[in-house]
Amino acid sequence: MPTPSFALPQPVGQLLGRLPPLPGSMLFVTGLNLALASQLQSDVTQLLRGKKLRLRVTDAQWTFDFAWKNGRFVACTNTAAADLTISASAHDFVQLARRQEDPDTLFFNRRLAMEGDTELGLLVKNTIDAIELPLFNPALHLAQLHPRHALAQLSAQFKQRLAQLKPR
Repeated sequence: MPTPSFALPQPVGQLLGRLPPLPGSMLFVTGLNLALASQLQSDVTQLLRGKKLRLRVTDAQWTFDFAWKNGRFVACTNTAAADLTISASAHDFVQLARRQEDPDTLFFNRRLAMEGDTELGLLVKNTIDAIELPLFNPALHLAQLHPRHALAQLSAQFKQRLAQLKPR
């Protein structure tokens, strides 16, 4: 039985909609790179190259613009129409990330919309369906973005690279 949809209250969405778009897009692509970038096949990344993608969270009035460049997703400011726009409520995107809802079900129930390049939309959908994603746990994933955790990861990477540079 499908989970009933939940929408953010309109005043909350209006408040969130006033936030500048680029910082949100940068945070979004950071998560996207952590979750997906390393799992994408080269044929998929080749088709993504040069394409402007937009994720629109309807009830939060958020829009995340991004593209695939140099082996990763990057935030961008996209004033023109995107090649592909995927729209849904915040709740429905979380349900998708947690694999509690199927994109086809949301699409046919008009809770998920794709606009633009249909072939690109199918590529994105099929790629995400084919990838074994870890179950999205907001508490765990937000904890990983805590500055202390992020600094510890950066420190470990720095030490590892420094060790590689030292002559043996």
